[in-house]
Amino acid sequence: MQLDDADRALLALLRDNARLPASDLARHLGLARSTVQARLARLEEAGVIAGYTLRPGPGLRPPLRATALVSIEPRAGPAVLDRLRALPTVERVHTTSGRFDLLVQLAAQTTEELDDTLDRIGEARGVKGSESLIHLSTKIDRGG
Repeated sequence: MQLDDADRALLALLRDNARLPASDLARHLGLARSTVQARLARLEEAGVIAGYTLRPGPGLRPPLRATALVSIEPRAGPAVLDRLRALPTVERVHTTSGRFDLLVQLAAQTTEELDDTLDRIGEARGVKGSESLIHLSTKIDRGG
């Protein structure tokens, strides 16, 4: 599906606040409300918009966030992913290219919980090594 400038602007507005009414979106974009509704329906049908979701504010988010960069042994991916799925502090896992095989996003309530999770990742069968990065502050967040 080809996105035009109006589609991209609409998606940017929704990224900032997915609860904006169609009339507010239309006013921001300089379009008719019915045009915005038709665009939303088209973007939903094409799978560009997969859903509207809650983006937790600071009061709901765990206070500690971190990224673990993990290198694994060949063919150990499924076992390592099973281990990561079992850890409640693991939010997302991405495969990567380069020195590390996985990028693991973590969220924890305490430093002890984060430390325990990092230990469990490091001792998982098939993990060759890891490096952790504690998130200090967020400078840009586009909700993705």
